[in-house]
Amino acid sequence: MDILVAYDVSTETAAGRRRLRHVANVCLAFGQRVQKSVFECSLSPEQFERLEHRLLKIIKAEEDSLRIYRMLEPRERHLRAYGRQSDIDFHAPLIG
Repeated sequence: MDILVAYDVSTETAAGRRRLRHVANVCLAFGQRVQKSVFECSLSPEQFERLEHRLLKIIKAEEDSLRIYRMLEPRERHLRAYGRQSDIDFHAPLIG
């Protein structure tokens, strides 16, 4: 399944800045950054559960915001992207 992860982590404290880095690192392990706090991921249901679980362990619901959207498939048919971007081929190896 293709998903979009968007987050806003409060960075007013050192702990918040650490949470921001941890959220970004978890997202990088599962997908690719398309904007500063937005990631696109192509995941199996099991990977999705792991990603969601890890993110929910990091964020503070009182201070932060996390949104996970399931994108309609096929993604290419429903996505409109403008401006600076790089296309992501989730079926190609991520390591070059």
